[in-house]
Amino acid sequence: MIDRIKEGIEYIMKSRLMVLIIVFCLTSSVLIGRLFYLQIVRGEEYLENYELQIRRTSEIAATRGNIYDRNGNLLAYNELAYSVTIQDTVPTNTSSEDKNEILNNTLDQVLSIVENNGDSVIDSFGIILDSAGNYQFAETNETLRLRFIADVYGQAYTDDLTEEQKNQSASGIMHHLCSKRYGLDDENNDPEYILKMVNMRYAMGLNSYQQFLSTTLASDVSDETVAAIMENQSKLNGVDIEEESLRRYPDGKYFASIIGYIGPMSQDEYDNLAEDEKDKYSLSDLVGKSGIEQAFDSTLQGVKGKSTFYVDNLGKIIETVSRTDPKAGNDIYLTIDKDLQINAYNLLEEKIAGIVLSKLTNILDYDPSVENDASDIIIPISDAYHAFIANEVIDMDHFANDEAGTAEKAVYAVFQNSKESTLSGIMSQLESPDSAAYKDLSDEMKAYMSYICNDVLADKTGILLTSEIDTSDETYIAWRTDETISLNAYLNYAISQNWIDTSKLGDSAYSSSEEIYQALLTYIEEYLTDDSDFDKLLYEYLIKSGSVTGTQICAIVYEQGVLPMDEDAYSGLLRGTVDSYGWLYDKIQSLEITPGQLGLEPGSGGLVVTDPNTGDVLACVSYPGYDNNRLANTMDSAYYNQLNSGTSRPFYNRATQEETAPGSTFKMVSATAGLEEGIVDAGTTFSCNGVFSEVQPSPRCWVYPNGHGSLNAVGAIENSCNVYFYNIGYELGMDSEGNYDSTRGTDRLAKYAEMYGLGEKSGLEIDEAAPHISDEYSIQSAIGQGNNNFTVSQLNRYVTAVANRGTVYDLTLIDKVTDSSGSLLRDNEAEVVRTMDDISSSTWDQLHQGMELMVSSHATFSGLDFSMAGKTGTAQQNELHADHALFVGYAPADSPEISVAVRIVNGYNSGYASEIGRDVSQIYFNPDLKDKLITGEAANLGSEMAGD
Repeated sequence: MIDRIKEGIEYIMKSRLMVLIIVFCLTSSVLIGRLFYLQIVRGEEYLENYELQIRRTSEIAATRGNIYDRNGNLLAYNELAYSVTIQDTVPTNTSSEDKNEILNNTLDQVLSIVENNGDSVIDSFGIILDSAGNYQFAETNETLRLRFIADVYGQAYTDDLTEEQKNQSASGIMHHLCSKRYGLDDENNDPEYILKMVNMRYAMGLNSYQQFLSTTLASDVSDETVAAIMENQSKLNGVDIEEESLRRYPDGKYFASIIGYIGPMSQDEYDNLAEDEKDKYSLSDLVGKSGIEQAFDSTLQGVKGKSTFYVDNLGKIIETVSRTDPKAGNDIYLTIDKDLQINAYNLLEEKIAGIVLSKLTNILDYDPSVENDASDIIIPISDAYHAFIANEVIDMDHFANDEAGTAEKAVYAVFQNSKESTLSGIMSQLESPDSAAYKDLSDEMKAYMSYICNDVLADKTGILLTSEIDTSDETYIAWRTDETISLNAYLNYAISQNWIDTSKLGDSAYSSSEEIYQALLTYIEEYLTDDSDFDKLLYEYLIKSGSVTGTQICAIVYEQGVLPMDEDAYSGLLRGTVDSYGWLYDKIQSLEITPGQLGLEPGSGGLVVTDPNTGDVLACVSYPGYDNNRLANTMDSAYYNQLNSGTSRPFYNRATQEETAPGSTFKMVSATAGLEEGIVDAGTTFSCNGVFSEVQPSPRCWVYPNGHGSLNAVGAIENSCNVYFYNIGYELGMDSEGNYDSTRGTDRLAKYAEMYGLGEKSGLEIDEAAPHISDEYSIQSAIGQGNNNFTVSQLNRYVTAVANRGTVYDLTLIDKVTDSSGSLLRDNEAEVVRTMDDISSSTWDQLHQGMELMVSSHATFSGLDFSMAGKTGTAQQNELHADHALFVGYAPADSPEISVAVRIVNGYNSGYASEIGRDVSQIYFNPDLKDKLITGEAANLGSEMAGD
């Protein structure tokens, strides 16, 4: 038995099975040892790497398409630059406290590196610092301010905000973000540092902290910053240097109103996208915010690429699995002629500067209501001095800065003393039941009371519920119209009528009207204490009274670097040896200080030039412009705030959004209606003795007492005779029984205005205000008053139809679209909306003859190398403001190649607008005249053109 066992063992040992057993045992031992090492010895390390080495997919931004003018000149393009970016690589299971510490430490190092090398981190947050170091909202518009607050609190709609959130101050928002969300100590750190940190943290938040999605911390950084970041990258988790494509606008101020700019997509913009569009965008995208950039964003945007990759525990890509390259956006060619656009802008600026200088007068306290005629209104020098503050050319908050200059400190001392006493006087007026009626107050106190009621309580805060007010109420009329009661009496009455929203006064429950009024007074006092617009108003009266002098304001222009320091002029201003009126006059004359900077009246204008044979817009000018480069990519919030809160309102497109009455430029519509409705024919005349006596009160012609005499349609257009067109408006209102009905008259005028396209927008692809054809007072409507309201672009479309004898285009700014390689994708043409085939040839002949005679009979147009037809117009605003000046025309008269419409807001006399129309036409036909007509200085004004 034992022998058999031995034989079996000996057999097994010598067999192949034994070899297999031994091999099995050895390999099993190795595997077991390896598993022990991996799972026990290094298990935690490998588990972490497994969790972090995850497959990710990221989007690759496409290059945005370029924008060119009609001749291929670049108006918007992309420039490669370096940016500092960060990816949130903090493990998702990290506590919020630890995560804040990690991110804040990293961002603090980034901030130090970036600033030590002369660069800046992003500044696109909705809160900025004033010069005194206080937080303030970048957005002064109430709706947009609430939209920002809603974004901060993560609310989809502003209505979802609590009253406490809606009324949160800028400093309150900052404290909320620092203490509740970001773990930043805003109480023991410099506000400037905290704001920079919040800017970066908030930008990361817009990406919803999606790991491995980059957030830009600093754009267009220097090579030194790039090198420093790369050297320190091992301790800056998630921080990297990336190439970025920055949008550039080489001629910004001339084209900003057309092209607009790009910026980060807002939540509202994303929510408003169609469902099929949302997949193409994310909240980290840069999109068009206005103008062509916005209207054609999808065309310019391109198609994003994708990259699929693995990342390690430091967030670095260790393996790229696949990549789809992005497709560049398409290029857009505008119909605009770059040179014509720039020349037209400069002509507008020089002419407006010339008008300002012609009306600038060296007096401080002036009341325009004393003038009998709007053309006699002057510009007191006090308005020009105050304009530096009102339009934020100089920063009044800097007056309180430790580094303020001599004049700044002196002005601030006067301001501080005055503000205390002024607030005391205002509160005394509001507190006393026996306070004087509004009409019995000083002009200064009237201004404060109006500001409190209309601006603070109604417009800015909504505490005064204007929608609830019964405008026929006797007390309301006593305040608003008769001015026979005080604001104290009016507000107490408003409380009794539930016109006051008490929820905005605080959380307290009020048991009586007296308690509500006391809470309202407390609110007003606190509001005015920190209100920059109230401070501007106070400065206005300090300047009018001479307490703050013109020499001080002009010296501050040097102290704040608005103009390069001129020691002789600066010291002369401080000593009083340089006259501030003469100094400012000279600076406006040389355009070192421009009308757009001052924002006076006049200080703005619009101009549109079109090819009447195609509907292509050759120039679309809005003055003043702005530098859209400072708003593109990552917005300069302080600059945006300055533009948005000043008086010149450069975001408001004066060519396409501003509406006024057309004045006498409307008379071709009225003539068409009279001729086509059989009211008059070529031989019909009306006699003008200066007054239209068929109605009472009797409206006058602009010539009085002699009038124009007997005129037909051609002569009435040539001489712009109001009485002739009063007769047209009156006769259009006559029914079959000989009774005058104004509505019948306005309806018949509207019929022809609509034929000319004045009942609809002009077709331009950028934002445009809707027109309004007058529906009241047919007699006044026939001379372009009534409640007619049109933009310059709409007047241009109308005169284009006059020039080409009835072809009404949807005007266009788009010439063609190509792909990035230049292949044509779309050859655009303006659409013909209608042709006025029913208008007789005789009517067109009379309109053209009258417009040609109007031009040829005025010295303004003498010496032209081409024939021209046109019509001037003045549009009344009210007796406290100068009239708007307008001109429409076309050239050459016999075979039009261009049509022109010009408006100078509060431009006094239509002759000035006609001079611009003349000079733009001259430069169009002979570009070599540019250097003769554009001098770089305020224009020498020609003689004022008689008439309107």
